[in-house]
Amino acid sequence: MAAAKQRVIRFTLNGREAAIEAPETEPLLWVLRNRLNLKAARFGCGGSSCGACAVLVDGRPEMSCSLKLWAVEGKRVETAESLFEGDAEHPLVTAFAEERAGQCGYCLSGLVMRAKALLDENPKPTREDIIAALDEGLCRCGAHPRILRAVARAAEALK
Repeated sequence: MAAAKQRVIRFTLNGREAAIEAPETEPLLWVLRNRLNLKAARFGCGGSSCGACAVLVDGRPEMSCSLKLWAVEGKRVETAESLFEGDAEHPLVTAFAEERAGQCGYCLSGLVMRAKALLDENPKPTREDIIAALDEGLCRCGAHPRILRAVARAAEALK
């Protein structure tokens, strides 16, 4: 079997231009974790079902475990690390900490990125909106009520 073709893929990562030479079919998750040392997005199921690897691509949640590198060429990619850049952490980070919205924390970066996409699109979400936005992200710790409160708290802080 022939090796995957390598080429330079250019995209915006957390507000900065990125140019990565890698096999174009390499999953974005492996590029983020292994080539760029961004560890927030995590490998969970490997089948785009659990959400631990969620990142935003042009503002929409995408599962980076199955998204090929070539698919982000010319696009904006945001990881949970972007929420810590600048002078102050994003209100989602503060709200999740204040609500203790996670126990093991494995799923949190994916859930936080889904929440960010929701709040960027809908700054006044209802509880039902929050539930719908986070529905595909799995958390096995049972922290769902705190997670929902944290997103609502962040929405208030962003007003």
